[in-house]
Amino acid sequence: VANTTPAASNSQPKASAPVSLSANSGPQAPGGTVPPTTGITWDQASKDTAVDVAENAMTDFARPAVEDKQWANDLARWLTPQATADYSAVDPSNIPASRVTGTATLSVDETNGFGVMAAVPTNAGTYTVQLLRTGKDAPWKVNRLTPPSS
Repeated sequence: VANTTPAASNSQPKASAPVSLSANSGPQAPGGTVPPTTGITWDQASKDTAVDVAENAMTDFARPAVEDKQWANDLARWLTPQATADYSAVDPSNIPASRVTGTATLSVDETNGFGVMAAVPTNAGTYTVQLLRTGKDAPWKVNRLTPPSS
């Protein structure tokens, strides 16, 4: 039987280059300021599209009477790959909401154009929908739908 355990080593890993630290552990950028935005600036079109995706995803989510495979397939078009995996095992009959009752409202962090939270009112209370995108022209995708606090 072959031994698949790595041999014990007494040597310590060594840095391939000297480590560079700032004086007095301060920031490495002069002035230490954070850039005004993280890669993507917000515009009205981005906000409008995020609202539409949040409302459409919640509309497809809030259908407890739909057969589970159909429900998961319809919802998947709005979801990130991780959310698609997470929600694939959900039984829609356990979802208390059955319809969206108003317009989604965004909680925008103007310094982060990659993500936003949307409050979407339903007949079972207001759900929080987390939306993400990978770039300015990338589609908004839902990462999480959180039910109202009980």
